[in-house]
Formats: sequence, structure tokens, C-alpha cells
Amino acid sequence: MFDYFLVFLGAAIPWLEIALVIPLGIIRGLSSVWVMILAFVGNMLTVLILIVAFQKVKLWMDSRKEKSGKEDSKRTERGKRIWNKYGMPGLALLGPILIGTHIAAFIGLLFGATKMNTTLWMAISIALWTLVFGVATAMGFDLFSRNMSF
Repeated sequence: MFDYFLVFLGAAIPWLEIALVIPLGIIRGLSSVWVMILAFVGNMLTVLILIVAFQKVKLWMDSRKEKSGKEDSKRTERGKRIWNKYGMPGLALLGPILIGTHIAAFIGLLFGATKMNTTLWMAISIALWTLVFGVATAMGFDLFSRNMSF
């Protein structure tokens, strides 16, 4: 049970997210279905919190950036390029593998996407990537296990 809680928690933490947590949970021997469900819920929950709290987070980030005098990070620059080329759907769908779901949601809101649009596209994206990572890992791990039996 504790392992499933770690899947949920790991998916909720930015930088770990579903791309790492799902394969690790499945390889650990946990149920693929429960790993995928808990990873989706954990990741989506923190993305929703970010979307709801966007205005406060934006003010905090702006004041922090102003104090440090730093320019935009490479992830932010990559997010801007994706946004300019593909808009919110592209940012949401490419974000989890290129810059992370939390950064993708934040950049989308920063560039003017509505909270509803951001929530919709991030939910679609996280669900899609959860299926991709879960099914690919389960199938690959199953194939690998069968080929390794002597």
C-alpha cells in the first residue's frame, strides 16, 4: 500500500512526474492499472492546484525574478517556442516530455490561456501520456520478462 502512495506522491512532485513514476512503479511489480490511475490523479491534482493558485504564484515568481535579476530559463524559452508554434494544445501535449506538466500549465496561463482551457488540455495531455507510459512500460516489461526466461 505504501508503494502506491509513493506513486501518487511521486507523480504529484514536479520534476518526477508521470514519465518517471509510472515506469518505476510498473517495474517494481505494482499493478499497472493502479499505478496509472494514481499517477494521473497525483499529477493532475498538483496541476489543478497550480492553475487555481496561478495569480498568486505569478506574483511571487515575478517578485523573485525581479530581485535576482535573472533572465528566463531554458525551459521557459522552450515553452515560449512551443507556445508560439502550437498554442495551448501543443504546449499541453508536448509539455510533459519536454518541460514538465507544471511548467507547461504555468506557461500556458502566463501567455493568456484561460484556466478552463488550460485545465482541459492538461487533463487530456496527462491522461494520454499516462496511457503511453503505462502501456509501453507494461508491454515492454512483459516482453523483456518472457525473453529472459531460460
